[in-house]
Amino acid sequence: MSTNTGEKFFNLLDEPWILARNNRGEVEELSLIAAFERAHELDCLEGELPTQDVAILRLLLAILFAVFSRIDEKGNPAALYGSTNARGKALRRWKALWNAEQLPLEVILEYLEYYRDRFWLVHPEKPFYQVPSLEKATEYPAAKLIGDISESNNKPRQFPVRSGAGKERLAPDEAARWLLHLNGYDDNSGKPTVRGAGFYTVGAGWLGKLGLVYSAGKTLKETLLLNLTLLDQGGAAFPEQKAYWELDEIRAYERVQVPQPVSPLETLTIQSRRIELNWEDNYVTGYKLIGGDAFERENCFTEQMTMWYKPASKQAEAFMPRRHNSERQMWRDFASLLAQSDSKQPAGIITWLTLLRFEGLLSKDYIRLAITGVQYGDKDFFVDGIINDSLEMSSDFLSQIGSEWVVRIVNEIENTDQCVWAFGQLAGNLVKAAGNDTQNSVYGITATARGFAFAELDPIFRIWLRSLDPASESITDRISEYRADLRSTLFRLGEELVAQSDIRALLGREKSDGTTVMAAPRAFSLFKNTVFKILRSEEVANDE
Repeated sequence: MSTNTGEKFFNLLDEPWILARNNRGEVEELSLIAAFERAHELDCLEGELPTQDVAILRLLLAILFAVFSRIDEKGNPAALYGSTNARGKALRRWKALWNAEQLPLEVILEYLEYYRDRFWLVHPEKPFYQVPSLEKATEYPAAKLIGDISESNNKPRQFPVRSGAGKERLAPDEAARWLLHLNGYDDNSGKPTVRGAGFYTVGAGWLGKLGLVYSAGKTLKETLLLNLTLLDQGGAAFPEQKAYWELDEIRAYERVQVPQPVSPLETLTIQSRRIELNWEDNYVTGYKLIGGDAFERENCFTEQMTMWYKPASKQAEAFMPRRHNSERQMWRDFASLLAQSDSKQPAGIITWLTLLRFEGLLSKDYIRLAITGVQYGDKDFFVDGIINDSLEMSSDFLSQIGSEWVVRIVNEIENTDQCVWAFGQLAGNLVKAAGNDTQNSVYGITATARGFAFAELDPIFRIWLRSLDPASESITDRISEYRADLRSTLFRLGEELVAQSDIRALLGREKSDGTTVMAAPRAFSLFKNTVFKILRSEEVANDE
């Protein structure tokens, strides 16, 4: 089969292609309509990769936003943009959806049926998320579509091994999932077919540029609604804009700079790549690709699912999406998640959840925030790994009562960083005491020791954060508990380091005049004193 035969094949509304885990723990494959119909019965999306799940989640969110930014909770036309009291209408609309047992399928189905012709994976004129008959484009095999891009040059493979047809071809359900993933997370290795002035630098796919964060509910329905931000960070309705499939004409030109989106409909459905799937006997055997749409990232707060930071090199008011760091646990970026400052701004989804909590629409329960991302290498030229993490905490952290707690917790994480830094110095001093103090060896040992310490502290901090109840506890008492666990853990690890160190480190090295440069007992004493000083000074400051 070729995509230009005039045939239509595999409509995403009807054909099973979305992988999700039901409330019995089983993974099912569902059509787009079935995913909405059974969202209240499904735990979560469960595709091949968490990044693939996010790409599909954003498609589902775009459909819900397209419907409920224009239709009220009763199914009547009532656009939020341009209306009076948009905030009140949006919150009533969201509350009705949240309290309903399941999503209003009839309203969603009416919208999807109207655009049915745009959801064919194969279509002679407008195939889903593709451009038909790409002439000048780079050709890739099916393996690249599923992420098999790191098997050569002695690089470890980044994606799970597939079963079934193998790497040479993909069934249409698989191809649909990976098509969304490719559009969102493609690396920067594709070669432009046309060079010169007037062609915008697209870079990695839009999702790959983000420090993506979202709220995970107990069911897929909850997850969708928690992330359905019907209002912007100022509590106003977003201006009118169209989803990609609502456009009259498909943009087929290469590397186009488009205006910065004013509505989530465009950020959720941005076409970072122009793609055409190649078919043979109802299987995808490869694809063609060129750069697609891109826009300026600075202050693009229409994107609701990313953390923001202010680079030192940028102008005073310029915030940029803050990518995740695969070497940092999620809790270490707690400040970027919840705390706002001159240099950091939380994701729009956090502002939305805070509004829901303020209005009493979010229960006094726990929330789970999740992050997902791709770690690229060499100027985004290849994928180096996948980032996926989550944190559970009281929803009170989104309320006024939790604001002081957020500040104190951020301060405690900074103290933890300093204490772990001191642990790294202990490891380095033990190396010096043994006489192995080349610059490279000390640097490597200290970095490894800090990574090990953070890994040991990871479950301790997560359990502690999950147990906090700002409404009924003393923050000072709970921080004292955490510090006790922090000290005992680091001191235990320090004792183990000393016990495992080179015998020469116990005696230490001597200078030519006979004085000792460094010895293990002194190194451990310095480490303990530093930790006590860091934590004791904070206790005094907080008591004052």
